[in-house]
Amino acid sequence: MDKIINSLKPKRIIWPIIFGLGVSIILIYNSFNEETFSFIDFTYQTFFYILLAFVLMAVRDLAYMYRIIVLSDYSLSWRQAFNVIMLWEFSSAISPSVVGGTGPAIFFLYKEGISSGKSTAVVLTAIMLDEVFFLLAVPLVYIIYGNNIFPPESVKIDELLFAFYGGYIVIFIYTMFLIYALFINPFLFKSFISWVFLFPILIRWRTRARRSANQLIRTSVTIRNKSFGYWFKSFSATIVSWTARYWVVNVLLVAFFHEGYNLYNHFLLFGRQLSMWIILLISPTPGGSGVAEYIFSDFLSGFIPNDSWFAPLALFWRLVSYYPYLVIGVIILPVWLKRIFRKAGKNKDLD
Repeated sequence: MDKIINSLKPKRIIWPIIFGLGVSIILIYNSFNEETFSFIDFTYQTFFYILLAFVLMAVRDLAYMYRIIVLSDYSLSWRQAFNVIMLWEFSSAISPSVVGGTGPAIFFLYKEGISSGKSTAVVLTAIMLDEVFFLLAVPLVYIIYGNNIFPPESVKIDELLFAFYGGYIVIFIYTMFLIYALFINPFLFKSFISWVFLFPILIRWRTRARRSANQLIRTSVTIRNKSFGYWFKSFSATIVSWTARYWVVNVLLVAFFHEGYNLYNHFLLFGRQLSMWIILLISPTPGGSGVAEYIFSDFLSGFIPNDSWFAPLALFWRLVSYYPYLVIGVIILPVWLKRIFRKAGKNKDLD
């Protein structure tokens, strides 16, 4: 527990801020000219669409809260779901994207009164649903738009394609592993883990690894017989949450460039973001900071009229979709920790 709490110290937000703002400043500096900020024209329509971008992020979070309530069999209140989701997003924002906030998320649920086995089940199922969304959505937009979901004029197209296909393969393998371990044969996974952690270099962590394998077995028993309604509600919430998140970019572009965005272009932009996010999911930086700002200009170049506008627009996008979670996490985490430790103290007194 102490290790998880230490990993969530608010001072750790300095690194993603340095990465993200540092890359943004460099990109703005390299492309700076008299037109760099000329797209900014705060009309009523601009304010409306910027507000709509924040509303979409709220919809995204509400869908995540609803999903975790469903996955917990309605054991969480909306207030508890809010705390868990905001803290989960905070832990993901200060951790490398490839690592994510899985461990802290299980800890948050456990401290909200969900058993350790069920907490593991909820988090692993949520992760699996996210990965299944990507595995299904990416081929679908590719069938419709073909290679247009990749930036056609990028000088780094070979590197981007390598990262995209590599990321998709990693997600596919990881998802198939989760599905097999959760629904088909969790005991084989436990046997595999026990064998791997017999190696001398890993044997010191064997007990912890076997404990995690036992949690996976309990998770499998918990979710294997869930109803159709359980899966329909949770996956529908997954679709709503990711769709709302992606449309943030759409409405931000409409906010500053009011014309030229028909339904075809909006869904093509959606497809571009799907392919972009595959790369961000394997980013080594906290919350994809720095990497997100860097590849934004490549993937969305065809939708922005002026090259010098890429970097400031990427910064606007991250100010709406990423940095708020750092602020909210810093505010909520101390209050939440104080509450759960006070509750733990009362329970200890009762014992």
